[in-house]
Amino acid sequence: MALAYRILPYTLHFKQPAGTSRGVYRTRQSWYVQLWHTEQPLRIGIGECAPLPDLSCDALPGYAEILDRFCQELIVNGKLDYIALRPYPSMLFGLETALRHLETGSFWLWDTPFSRVEKGITINGLIWMGDKDKMFSQIEQKMEKGFRCIKLKIGAIDFEEELALIRHIRSHFSPDQIEIRVDANGAFSPDNALEKLHRLAELQLHSIEQPIRQGQWETMAKLVKETPLPIALDEELIGINNPAEKQRLLDTIHPQYIILKPSLHGGIQGCTEWIAEAEKRSIGWWITSALESNIGLNAIAQWCATLNPSLPQGLGTGALFTDNIDMPLEVIGDQLWNKQAETEENAPYCLDRNHQSITLNGIPYSKELALILADTKLTEPETPEWERELFAFLQAWWNDSPTLTVHTSGSTGTPKNIVVEKERMMQSAITTCTALGLQHGDKALLCLPVRYIAGKMMVVRSLVAGLDLYTVAPNGHPLATIPNDLIFDFAAMVPLQVFNSLLNDKTALGTIKNGIIGGAAIDPEMEMKVAELPNAWYSTYGMTETLSHIALRRLNGTTRSETYRPVNNVNISLSEDETLTIDAPRICPEKIVTNDIARLLPDGSFEILGRKDNVINSGGIKLQTEQIERKLAQILDVPFCITSAPDPKLGEKLVLLIESKEISKQDLLNKISCHLGVYETPKHIIAVDKIPMTPNGKIDRKAAKDMVE
Repeated sequence: MALAYRILPYTLHFKQPAGTSRGVYRTRQSWYVQLWHTEQPLRIGIGECAPLPDLSCDALPGYAEILDRFCQELIVNGKLDYIALRPYPSMLFGLETALRHLETGSFWLWDTPFSRVEKGITINGLIWMGDKDKMFSQIEQKMEKGFRCIKLKIGAIDFEEELALIRHIRSHFSPDQIEIRVDANGAFSPDNALEKLHRLAELQLHSIEQPIRQGQWETMAKLVKETPLPIALDEELIGINNPAEKQRLLDTIHPQYIILKPSLHGGIQGCTEWIAEAEKRSIGWWITSALESNIGLNAIAQWCATLNPSLPQGLGTGALFTDNIDMPLEVIGDQLWNKQAETEENAPYCLDRNHQSITLNGIPYSKELALILADTKLTEPETPEWERELFAFLQAWWNDSPTLTVHTSGSTGTPKNIVVEKERMMQSAITTCTALGLQHGDKALLCLPVRYIAGKMMVVRSLVAGLDLYTVAPNGHPLATIPNDLIFDFAAMVPLQVFNSLLNDKTALGTIKNGIIGGAAIDPEMEMKVAELPNAWYSTYGMTETLSHIALRRLNGTTRSETYRPVNNVNISLSEDETLTIDAPRICPEKIVTNDIARLLPDGSFEILGRKDNVINSGGIKLQTEQIERKLAQILDVPFCITSAPDPKLGEKLVLLIESKEISKQDLLNKISCHLGVYETPKHIIAVDKIPMTPNGKIDRKAAKDMVE
């Protein structure tokens, strides 16, 4: 099968400056390579190419162009040219792990106890260079977290201060309590290196990495023979890519240990060669990362786990960045663990719609009994309309037809009826239940009208996952009648319901363990309040045609995000018009090209910038209505919207509609112009009695435009 590729540059930002003997890092440049088979575009493999400036042998001018050339050769040949790639270890690592990811279809690149969440990988705690107090504070934090091996970067401050720091550590923690490794990064002079090694050895350290700069083989070999402190080679291995040269280096220096970083030392294949040669010579080794993002770190960890390492590894750098890529890696104590979510294959979900039961408000009903209940409810005059919708849906669900007709809301276009397959609705339900970890017997709240797809999907989720579905009238205050002791594992709401609940039922809102919000945009102020809730809340992205959402954005907690992450088996791309294209074969029979202008991120997540049909072309400048409204939402505390009106000079001009009669238009214009660009500032302001809204709570764009034309 033919391969295709793309290269995505990505800049990582350190949470705080990272000091090394070579200077201070504030940013980290990576390139992500994505590979896919043209016949199977849904499965994508990703690998990280991340050279370190002034250190990697392939940190060269024109790096992206060289990487692109190797990608083109891979596409033509269908395989990697390992010989040609030997001088480019970071590129080799990224390409070979992208191929591995493509082959497995999973970030669990190898089947190991680590990938199966049966075993963690013991790691060292990294202590960054700094002043004495700062470094000791880091050590105390690592000890509190359970680390029993720490690695100190030395060589950046006065050696006597470093000795005093390590001596202070040893006065508090014995070698049995904590193992100390030090990394000099070649900072010692050959003239005084042996003396420093003797003084360090008095403090009962495990080892020292690269005491003198690389390239001095004979001097390093002499140090290894005479040292009282085991020496580990790191930078010394950089650029030694030929197997014969690897053998010659190890035979010449014969260190006690070598430290392997796939991005620096030949990718996975090159590091495997190093390990084989080291073990022939009884040289110890351990593996570490080289400040990669979590994409690279995960690949290193997954490979490392195949080797059953006995020493603590250096894989704990994933939390250094403010904008790292989300991966299921977690440090618990002094071990790195793989957090594997339950998969569709082992989840206890039912895909047979004809042999199901449903639990309503704590009472289980067989299919037959539920249908009897439906007949009763639908013939009782006093049955509320929302209950009629629920039981009519159950009847339709369990009839002989494999399809249902559902109605779009019309919030983003003309309302219409579409026919959907029940099998696809179940697949969508399983995707949501898997993503949120919902299990049989969990309590779910149905507070949305079942006439729309969002309400229907809540029922289907309860059917396939065996959830206990509690039903309330789908009004603006869904939690008002909920008993205080009833805790829900899952609920879906529209923004208005969440807004009202934050004002009146915030305590009850906090008892929902997993909440999703969809149907309309979330106000920034409300999002800030949702961020304070104790449990997991998500914004959803989807539409009737996708049978509920196809992506989630976490709104609170440590994994809070500004971007949406597609759920399982959903592939996204951009159309020629930069609008989001959705390929979800289990849910939608055909690709869906949306009208939502989007931006894709290297980790596969995306950001919605606005609607294609909400772009205003004013004097040749294309302006996105929603982006302007997000800026104004920070300073306006009354309902408003941006629309346009014809203009003989500009073609279209921006108009601000605002629900306020008591305003000075000039004062308002002065206020908002400070927060908007020149082209974004409305040319006209109109006070209206009410901003037109759709039944789903979204701005009625057509009605708004009609108000000014």
